[in-house]
Amino acid sequence: MTFELIRLRFHFRAAQSLYFPPGKAGNTLRGAFGMMLRETAAAPEYAGVFAPKSNTGPSGLADPPRPFVIRAAQLDDRTIAPDAAFHFDVHLFDLASDRRQIFVATFARLAEEGLGPKRTRAELTSVDQENIAIDLDGPPEHAAHIRVRFVTPTELKGADRPEFPILFARLRDRISTLRALYGPGPLDIDFRAMGERAASVRLSRCELTWHDIERRSSRTGQIHPLSGFTGEAEYDGDLGEFLPYLRAGQWTGVGRQTVWGKGEICFQPCS
Repeated sequence: MTFELIRLRFHFRAAQSLYFPPGKAGNTLRGAFGMMLRETAAAPEYAGVFAPKSNTGPSGLADPPRPFVIRAAQLDDRTIAPDAAFHFDVHLFDLASDRRQIFVATFARLAEEGLGPKRTRAELTSVDQENIAIDLDGPPEHAAHIRVRFVTPTELKGADRPEFPILFARLRDRISTLRALYGPGPLDIDFRAMGERAASVRLSRCELTWHDIERRSSRTGQIHPLSGFTGEAEYDGDLGEFLPYLRAGQWTGVGRQTVWGKGEICFQPCS
């Protein structure tokens, strides 16, 4: 049982000085991409990529998660000098529909018309592709102590602290939902039993910073929160079986509003 995705890395060269506001690079790119896609793509393509709809969904969700995330945290609060290179990543989860060319064409045109809050022109110079497959039920691993870093603001529904049972449940459910909607099917695991074992893992250290960030929709004018915590958490316990889900979570993100750039994590075992 695997979780698969495609990572696209978009390389650009700025034509003019280009600035990305703090905490908003991913969401700024997402919003501009959606507006350009609405203008240029057929309605079914736009809906399939940017506005999937469903009458039912896991955990009470009205609409399914979008089949991609943008990773651009390295651009937050950064000014790109004229003629300087920069990049960001897009992780695609819908492999069957093969929408790579939609992303490439849309970002190329968007760069020509302008990126960032001031719509500064740039040039798409190249796109790298990497096919990723994470084995979720491989040979047993051993880990008794790990450190998880919350790279971008993360919001776990119903939790002020990333206790491991909650973190794992959100990761497991997101991975299973993405597989069910865009891959070979939901996770074939005993959800309850794994959740009970996750409950035995202890949060041993937690150093977090809360960020209050907002975004205004250029299409509707509505203000949406981008708040969440960043920082590090360490966990102790029998963690081996959960490592594959953490690896997958480094690509999917976790928690609310991942498509807006929130919920990016990375982890490492500790000695």
